[in-house]
Amino acid sequence: MRAALGAGLVLLAAAQPALARSAREEIEPAEERTFPFNADIPGCQDPSVLEKVSSRFAEKEAKFWNSSLTIVAIDRIERTAWRPWGLDYYPRRFCSATATTSDGVRRKIDYSVRESLGLLGDQWGVEFCVHGLDRDLSYAYATACRMARP
Repeated sequence: MRAALGAGLVLLAAAQPALARSAREEIEPAEERTFPFNADIPGCQDPSVLEKVSSRFAEKEAKFWNSSLTIVAIDRIERTAWRPWGLDYYPRRFCSATATTSDGVRRKIDYSVRESLGLLGDQWGVEFCVHGLDRDLSYAYATACRMARP
């Protein structure tokens, strides 16, 4: 009985890679869906992306924290990932940079540029987290902006 059970487990374990392979082959890239994504999103260093991050940061600071803190410069920009979870997820680019805020402090910032996150879902959008300024009591992006990264 034990030998039969052991043989069954060995066969099941041997079949797992084949099952995983066939599941991976059936991935439908986001660009080939009925309502396709085109993966045409700006890069990490694109001025429109940096402006959107800066303006949304200033808006959040003023609205929720009654703060006049703004981002005055962003440098050391690097792409950290492009579509890290595969072709079947909607296109997103993850980035990290150093932001200088109006109080003179340089802080790390993690942000992502994502397709279909615009006002009506028909353009690109950004999400960001400035280290040390994720003040929400629930830490919207978790400790040290972990949820803003891939």
